[in-house]
Amino acid sequence: MKLKHAILICVLGAAMLECGCSGVSHSGLSSDPAGANVPNFDHVFIVIEENHSYNAVIGNSNMPYLNSLATANGLASQYFANTHPSLPNYFVLTAGATIARDDGFTDVVNQDNVVRALTAAGKTWKCYAESLPSVGYLGNDVPPYFHHHNPFVYFSDVQNSSAEASNIVPITQLATDISSGSLPDYAFIVPDINNDAHDCPPGMSTCSDEQVLANADQWLAGKIKPLLASSKFQNSLLIVTFDESDSTDVAHLGGQVATVIVSPLAKSGYRSTSFYQHESLLKLMLEGLRVADLPGAAASAPDMAEFFK
Repeated sequence: MKLKHAILICVLGAAMLECGCSGVSHSGLSSDPAGANVPNFDHVFIVIEENHSYNAVIGNSNMPYLNSLATANGLASQYFANTHPSLPNYFVLTAGATIARDDGFTDVVNQDNVVRALTAAGKTWKCYAESLPSVGYLGNDVPPYFHHHNPFVYFSDVQNSSAEASNIVPITQLATDISSGSLPDYAFIVPDINNDAHDCPPGMSTCSDEQVLANADQWLAGKIKPLLASSKFQNSLLIVTFDESDSTDVAHLGGQVATVIVSPLAKSGYRSTSFYQHESLLKLMLEGLRVADLPGAAASAPDMAEFFK
């Protein structure tokens, strides 16, 4: 098993971390505050992989499926995670702020978040979590399920509502929802640690990084190909990103990661050189669903409209 190292970024200062700020300096405010330049999507989906640098993924022959998506669709070539370790990045993707210092965080999060924004806008959502013990499970790790890879379990909006908690479902529900045409407006897809490039593939106690990435790529193809082939995806958006880079990469605090934008409405073969971090993805997903509430740093993050026709 790979051990993750929590890196204390002293330049942020304790006050910034405790206030829930994202720790990012932006190149400018959004040029598309109302989302007018982003397509209106029927559905948005995001898949989170783990702990690998951009250079370890893009161009790697062990990940042919993800690289084929990057080549045919949109690739953010200057995209950086917000910090180390995992959980603060998951919070930026869903609340626009790091909130936590490390993966041991146990507090209830009361601040604005994607669940609150979606619900207020009348949008549906689900978190499809692999190896989740049961629908609505809000408890601790049950390996290979890691609860700190599932930010929804921390939000007061979910903890205080059994109806909202029921939107956290095992990943087996994804194939059912694709088949029945009952996909939510917003879907957060979380492989377990054996399939998200975090640890060795199922059944292996030791492995090479090549095996880790090859398995993650095969898992991605198995889950994503049916989604992209569905009629429900014709006016929709898929994002594949990594929570953070390798722990030795601290560029822009979280390191450079691969982020792929897939949509029939995206520019084919487009490679962006603009600087982005996780709050821009949060902004893109909510703008694409025409949700006005952009939590935390998403409100002022650079928009990602350049990827679309």
